[in-house]
Amino acid sequence: MAIADKRLQRREIITKAVCGKGRKFSTITHTVTPPHHPTSILGAWIINHQYEAVKSGNGIEVIGSYDINIWYSYSKNSQTDVAKETISYVEHVPLSYVDPRHRASTEEVSADATQEPNCVEATVSSNGTSVLIRVEREFAVEMVAETKVYVIVDPVGGEDDGKDVDFGVGEDADYEDLDSDLLEDDL
Repeated sequence: MAIADKRLQRREIITKAVCGKGRKFSTITHTVTPPHHPTSILGAWIINHQYEAVKSGNGIEVIGSYDINIWYSYSKNSQTDVAKETISYVEHVPLSYVDPRHRASTEEVSADATQEPNCVEATVSSNGTSVLIRVEREFAVEMVAETKVYVIVDPVGGEDDGKDVDFGVGEDADYEDLDSDLLEDDL
């Protein structure tokens, strides 16, 4: 063991860090019943999406709502109307990674809609009285909390001239195999 290694000490630092992550893609079908029996669907879209994230058991729940607007024809395609319905949802997103040493009392959760709710298909139901809307959505969630990070410290500090530090690269290192196109020009 080198003399420098004897001076090194381990310290614990408490810091906020991402201690949990998750992602979930889902497809759901909603049934909207307009005031008139639809003949055909002329358009369907989703607006006013709002959501928030809350910690729930071993995951994060995304609680939100959005409005579905359906432009449709009725009376044998002789008239049109727009049906509107507000949908509320709760999406449980499991955490695929969780730091077991985080402090639970400091948890903060967030969600990001990586794919906003989007209507991918709208069809008139088989009984002809309602519209089936297939919606896709995706969320990425994170949990930030306090956790411990371990670092190696030299208590003497800046007095080391660096001569006894071994980074594993000798003076006769072979750099000829490096691809010069991959090197950063700004360095």
